[in-house]
Amino acid sequence: PFVADEYIERLAWRTPGGGSRGGEAFDPKRLLEEFVNHIQELQVMDERIQRKVEKLEQQCQKEAKEFAKKVQELQKSNQVAFQHFQELDEHISYVATKVCHLGDQLEGVNTPRQRAVEAQKLMKYFNEFLDGELKSDVFTNSEKIKEAADIIQKLHLIAQELPFDRFSEVKSKIASKYHDLECQLIQEFTSAQRRGEISRMREVAAVLLHFKGYSHCVDVYIKQCQEGAFLRNDVFEDAAILCQRVNKQVGEVFSNPETVLAKLIQNIFEVKLQSYVKDQLEEHRKSDAEQYLKNLYDLYTRTTNLSSKLMEFNLGTDKQTFLSKLIKSIFISYLENYIEVEIGYLKTRSAMILQRYYDSKNHQKRSIGTGGIQDLKERIRQRTNLPLGPSIDTHGETFLSQEVVVNLLQETKQAFERCHRLSDPSDLPKNAFRIFSMLVEFLCTEHIDYALETGLAGIPSSDSKNANLYFLDVVHQANTIFHLFDKQFNDHLMPLISSSPKLSECLQKKKDIIEQMEVKLDMGIDTLNCMIGQMKHILAAEQKKTDFKPEDENNVLIQYTNACVKVCGYVRKQVEKIRNSMDGKNVDTVLMELGVRFHRLIYEHLQQYSYSCMGGMLAICDVAEYRKCAKDFKIALVLQLFDTLHALCNLLVVAPDNLKQVCSGEQLANLDKNILHSFVQLRVDYRSARLARHFS
Repeated sequence: PFVADEYIERLAWRTPGGGSRGGEAFDPKRLLEEFVNHIQELQVMDERIQRKVEKLEQQCQKEAKEFAKKVQELQKSNQVAFQHFQELDEHISYVATKVCHLGDQLEGVNTPRQRAVEAQKLMKYFNEFLDGELKSDVFTNSEKIKEAADIIQKLHLIAQELPFDRFSEVKSKIASKYHDLECQLIQEFTSAQRRGEISRMREVAAVLLHFKGYSHCVDVYIKQCQEGAFLRNDVFEDAAILCQRVNKQVGEVFSNPETVLAKLIQNIFEVKLQSYVKDQLEEHRKSDAEQYLKNLYDLYTRTTNLSSKLMEFNLGTDKQTFLSKLIKSIFISYLENYIEVEIGYLKTRSAMILQRYYDSKNHQKRSIGTGGIQDLKERIRQRTNLPLGPSIDTHGETFLSQEVVVNLLQETKQAFERCHRLSDPSDLPKNAFRIFSMLVEFLCTEHIDYALETGLAGIPSSDSKNANLYFLDVVHQANTIFHLFDKQFNDHLMPLISSSPKLSECLQKKKDIIEQMEVKLDMGIDTLNCMIGQMKHILAAEQKKTDFKPEDENNVLIQYTNACVKVCGYVRKQVEKIRNSMDGKNVDTVLMELGVRFHRLIYEHLQQYSYSCMGGMLAICDVAEYRKCAKDFKIALVLQLFDTLHALCNLLVVAPDNLKQVCSGEQLANLDKNILHSFVQLRVDYRSARLARHFS
């Protein structure tokens, strides 16, 4: 880039006296003169360059005009050439039309001629059959079998139209040759298949396509494909591998590969698979129902899995229906009565599992008559004795077994799986309901319900001594078992019936059996009477009148009575047992009922004695211990009842002057005056006029 300051500086440096070089005097005149001369030189140079620019501009304008003129001339030439091209195109179209017309005329002449030539050849070959001697090379040369096949096929069609009485002999000869050539072609196809010559197979198959024996050619191909294909034990895997291999080859050989492959699959199903299934099932059909059902399920599953693999092949338009019909043709005789076999086996197997269990317990199953649900509810409502016949001793046995339950549920689970796979979709909900009914009969009725009835019959009366309350163990196991039953209902039955009318029927059946068992469990849980009875026996046996009215008031060494210790120990065991036997809100409900009865028992028990001052203190200590025991219930109402009882016991020891103040305290203010009076009357000093006056 041009910089004026640098240019002037260089000019001054070159000029003598310019002052730019050291040691040289500055001469402004010489520098001015040099600048003036240099300006004149620049002006001359500018004029010269300007003239050159003008000359180049003129030359450029001249060339632009010449170029524009040349472009116009080229456009005119191009237009002329385009007109010539259009004329040539029209001429070519005209000539092409003439040629096409001429071709049509030639074809119209040539086609009858070709037909005539073809007819002449066929007449020539027909004459050879009439004469009885085949001389043409096409019939004698084995290498020309393809041409011979084409000719004999046409002659065979012509012979069909000839009258039998005049041409019976020649028709017979043509038919014989037709048959011979057909056999030769099939033999050639067979040989080519064994040699693995796909191109030759394709060629021969194309020739045979117009022969009646084409289907026989396909049959031969299918037969040879299966040679050596089923050597392993797994016929289903062998079939899948064979179809995979043939699927790759059949398109290279036949013009209709989907038909040939479908025929191969049909042959495999109707011959190999049907025979294999029959051998596997007929062996156990009448002798071993369990193995028969397992084999039927396994074979049907493997067959449908094979069908799923075959769906990826091209078998025509509706391959799903085609494969379904093949499967049905194999299993139809077994599936028709499947559910009857299933129910029969399930019934026998379930009965055997139960009987084996009862035999292991050396228990002869009793026949216990049971009323309806309403009858059971009425017995509960009236709180009557359990009318189940004479009480029996179960020796602590619950007659419930998780092993039995697991076996029954496992058998039913397998039955549901088989039902899902083997049942017709329209029959599936109905069949599933029948299996569920078997489960209800043997698990719920024959096992759980029987155990409940036996447990109820074994409940001792409330006045029995040293009674063992095993029914809570029955409750615990029945609860666990029913959770398993409910899980199977949701996991395995619901998917089979969820969209059918059978759903409501199953839910109702389940509801009925639950309600019936809950009523019996409720009846059994009324063993609380027995618990209270045991507590009464303990109190009657251990509590002495002298406990609360000791002979020596100053020499009482115990903190609470022996009866209290034993009752609390017994109650704690029962509370723990109830918690282990139940779950959810049932625990709180039963513990509340037991706690209320426990309180009533202690309340009534305390009112049987008279209390000295020290005896009253001991009674307060006993009630305090009972209150500690009540805390284990974790029920607010029960704890409140014992708090109030503890406050009442204070009336046994409080000074007479303070009775009114204690009675008006927070815990006793709301109690009936008769209750307060009844406790005050238990004091040995109640007869004194001073105490009676203070309380009144």
